[in-house]
Amino acid sequence: MSTSAPAKVPAPEQPGAQPSYGALDRFFKISERGSTLVREIRGGFATFFAMAYIIVLNPIILSSAKDMYGHHLNSGQLVTATALSAAFTTLLMGVIGNVPIALAAGLGVNSVVALQLAPRMTWPDAMGMVVLAGLVVMLLVATGLRERVMNAVPYGLRKAIAIGIGLFIMLIGLVDSGFVTRIPDVAQTTVPLQLGTDGHLHGWPVLVFILGALLTFILIMRKVPGAILISIVGMTVLALILNSVTTIDTWGLTVPKWPGNPVSSPDFGLIGHVSLFGGFSKVGVLTGILFVFTVLLSCFFDAMGTIMGISDEAKLTDAEGYMPGINKVLFVDGLSVAVGGATSSSATTAFVESTAGVGEGARTGFANVVTGGLFGLALFLTPIATMVPSQAATPALVAVGFLILSNSIKEIDWADYTIAVPAFVTMLMMPFTYSITNGIGMGFITFVILRLAAGRGREVPVPMYVVAAVFGFYYLMPALGLT
Repeated sequence: MSTSAPAKVPAPEQPGAQPSYGALDRFFKISERGSTLVREIRGGFATFFAMAYIIVLNPIILSSAKDMYGHHLNSGQLVTATALSAAFTTLLMGVIGNVPIALAAGLGVNSVVALQLAPRMTWPDAMGMVVLAGLVVMLLVATGLRERVMNAVPYGLRKAIAIGIGLFIMLIGLVDSGFVTRIPDVAQTTVPLQLGTDGHLHGWPVLVFILGALLTFILIMRKVPGAILISIVGMTVLALILNSVTTIDTWGLTVPKWPGNPVSSPDFGLIGHVSLFGGFSKVGVLTGILFVFTVLLSCFFDAMGTIMGISDEAKLTDAEGYMPGINKVLFVDGLSVAVGGATSSSATTAFVESTAGVGEGARTGFANVVTGGLFGLALFLTPIATMVPSQAATPALVAVGFLILSNSIKEIDWADYTIAVPAFVTMLMMPFTYSITNGIGMGFITFVILRLAAGRGREVPVPMYVVAAVFGFYYLMPALGLT
């Protein structure tokens, strides 16, 4: 999951003025959509450079967490899994969906897997739940229910879910960088976090994070293409220099040190390590269903908004805002969620950074072929990707969190308290409880109760009543002696 400012889209040229590329042109409808092969290639490169940071960030988020037995996922294997799933699903979306929408491991969903699922089960169990969520998405598409289910959740709450995930991502970035740390229990204070490790900022790694955050926001402000990737690369170079000229032992899991051989064979050790139903035996059927539901929602609404937004930006929708062939796109998106779980890279979803490619003129799935090919090349650059310290990569989390917030918060109707209050609860409970599940559940319950109290119960879709009841029962389980 990621967000960036939409790029200005060049006006499409007249199809009759475009050169023909034979079978390639006919298959991808390049000239029919007013594009050219050069534009598609350029757009594919732009999209890759705008979202390539996920190859670094996703392994950092997943490898920093432990499952119920204290096991970590291997960072190098995660780089391979992340690049492989992005390459495969992006190519699939290009060939089947024929849209310039690239996919990769979603930010936010990987936090659910790392911080909520894995600590209560094994890693294969957690990834199995991601696969199940993807299968459910595909089932919803096949039965025509995906759009209906989306319509059941009020628009304001959908935006609040995105904002809550953005705030959660931002907090994770601050914590993983060491900018803020948890205050130990021995301090006997009700304050959970502190600045730095002792209430103060000190050390070169924290400085790298601060400079990276400032650089990222400056580049975004100036609308520099690939701003996040540029910041990560720049701060990694700075970290390499600092680590070579001084002794630093506070980098964390990843020490910035240039590898002896920057190119290596990919390590596919995590591919296929999935247990579809093992997690249910660890947490119970109801909790397991809620976990799957949480992953489903995290992917569901973000992907839907991203797909429609990019298709509209690329002028692929008709006058009514409908995109021909939308079911193919939605089906590939659901399949991509399952692929992400099967590769142990977490759920794969549509990236809004694809607007960078659209801004360069991409209109067809051939741009995805280029982007997917570049992700395939990244499979052989694991040593380089795994030398990036979290302090150089986590400013991207803060920036992505801000962009999600700034793009979504204005869409909530704050004058309608039956929407504003549940939205407020949703977006705050995610970071404050360190749980996306809690944010969604408490927001849904609050919405149903306030609508009933306002005498507007008939305005609440039936699925919302069902989901709110399930969450209510989930929260009451300890009191009922069911846990």
